Amino acid sequence: MVKLSVAHTADADDAFMFYGMMNGKVAKGFEINNVIEDIETLNRKAFSTVYDVTAISAHAYALLREKYRILSAGASVGDGYAPVIVAKKETALEGKKIATPGRLTTANLLLRLAIDDFQPVEMRFDKIIEAVQTGTADAGLLIHEGQISYSRHGLVKVFDFWDWWEVKTGLPLPLGLNVIKRDIPEGLQREFLDVMRASIRYALENVEEALEYAMRYSRGEDKELIRKFTLMYVNDYTYEMPEPVRKALGMLYEMGEEKGLLKSPPLDIL
Repeated sequence: MVKLSVAHTADADDAFMFYGMMNGKVAKGFEINNVIEDIETLNRKAFSTVYDVTAISAHAYALLREKYRILSAGASVGDGYAPVIVAKKETALEGKKIATPGRLTTANLLLRLAIDDFQPVEMRFDKIIEAVQTGTADAGLLIHEGQISYSRHGLVKVFDFWDWWEVKTGLPLPLGLNVIKRDIPEGLQREFLDVMRASIRYALENVEEALEYAMRYSRGEDKELIRKFTLMYVNDYTYEMPEPVRKALGMLYEMGEEKGLLKSPPLDIL
């Protein structure tokens, strides 16, 4: 048995896609040490290659290419939906305090690409709605299920990154990736990729079973909202990254480089 440490986020969509792997449905030949942490923690730990396989933000990969390869299975891609900015009422965002889910998140990169003048207030993604409600921040940048649950918390959408991205590119929007350490032998990398893909397929073919497991990361939201959110981000793009998503990833990095926010990395997708 090959031992691998595999980290993903404490979110329903990640739990859903990893269900088969973590519950003995697939992953024959691998002994998985499963680690669950929030996305910005995983982004930061990836600089020290703490985990063999890890979820990271697409933004973070621009700084981590020398350490990890992108897996062509496991990406979170928006198509018709994306992170949003919310507030207690309609408001202009220039100069305002905006709560963000972490410097290395793709949502934060999109924010810096779209809005020039704002005051970032970094915090855990699951604290942002409360920060807006209490006035700690004027607005909040929401990822994960907050993208579709904000109205239940008395907030309104003031900026939709899907609308902005679609006008600029006409492509789907890559947000999260799963990556594997470069120093793992390539044969084992490909074996794990097969297992990753099998786990995603298992979840998509056994939705109710995998969704029950994913509900442990619902953060109090009801099952139908979690079902909607999960199937938004675990889909055909997740099973096999197609050319439009690869092109979009390159465009995201080019836009970041043009604005002086990062150096566009060559893509290395397994």
